[in-house]
Amino acid sequence: MRQIVLDTETTGLEPHLGHRVIEIGCVEVISRKLTGRHYHQYINPEREVDQGAIEVHGITNEFLQDKPRFAAIAAEFWEFVRGAELVIHNAAFDIGFLNHEFARLSRGPVTDECTVLDTLALARQKHPGQKNSLDALCKRYGIDNSHRDLHGALLDAEILADVYLLMTGGQTALELGSESQTSAQQASGPVSLGRISSDRRPLRVIQASAIELEAHQNKLNVIEKASGGNCVWLKQEA
Repeated sequence: MRQIVLDTETTGLEPHLGHRVIEIGCVEVISRKLTGRHYHQYINPEREVDQGAIEVHGITNEFLQDKPRFAAIAAEFWEFVRGAELVIHNAAFDIGFLNHEFARLSRGPVTDECTVLDTLALARQKHPGQKNSLDALCKRYGIDNSHRDLHGALLDAEILADVYLLMTGGQTALELGSESQTSAQQASGPVSLGRISSDRRPLRVIQASAIELEAHQNKLNVIEKASGGNCVWLKQEA
C-alpha cells in the first residue's frame, strides 16, 4: 500500500472566503515503511496572508512573493499523490483547501483518485474524551517534537507519519542488511541500514538506582491501597 502523509499551511481558515494554500508537505510511506521520498513546496497565494495565520506558521507575505503559483506546481503535486491513500490530521480542512485549488484550475477534486484517512478521527476512536491534537498525540506516543515552535507543512507531515505508524502498530517488515529491495524502495532511494558489525560494543544496560526502586515500590503500594488489594504488578512480583 502506498500512503502519502500530507499537511498544508494556508492564508486563513476558509477557502470559500478566498483563502489559499501557501505550503504543501508530503511524506511517502509504502507498506508501512517510510521510504525517504517527500514533496515540499511553498506557494504564492496571490493574496495577503492573515496575521492570525502568520502567528501560527510564521510564513510571511514577503517570503511568498517569489514563490510559484499553485497552477505552476499542480501537475507535479498531482503526480506525487495520485493513486495513494492520503493520511491527514483533520483531513476535511486540508482536502477542502486542495479541492478548492484544483477547482480554480477547472480540475476535479483530489478524492477522484485518492482515498483519505483522517488521523484525527482515528485518534478520537482510540482515545475518546482525550486531547487528540498532533502535539497531544506526540506526548502520548513519546515522539519528540520540541523542535516544532511553529507549524510547518513538511515538519508536521513528518511528525504525523511517526504518530500514525505508532498509533496503528508501528513500522513492519523492517529488514536489516537485506540483499535486495523492492522496486518501490529502489525508486525512492531510502538510506540503507546495512549490517550490524560483529565487533560492535555491547549496549550499555542502566540499572535502576535504590532511590528509583524505592519510589517504584511506593507507587505500587499506593495503587495496591487504591485498588483494594488488586495491584497486578505486586501479584506478578510475588
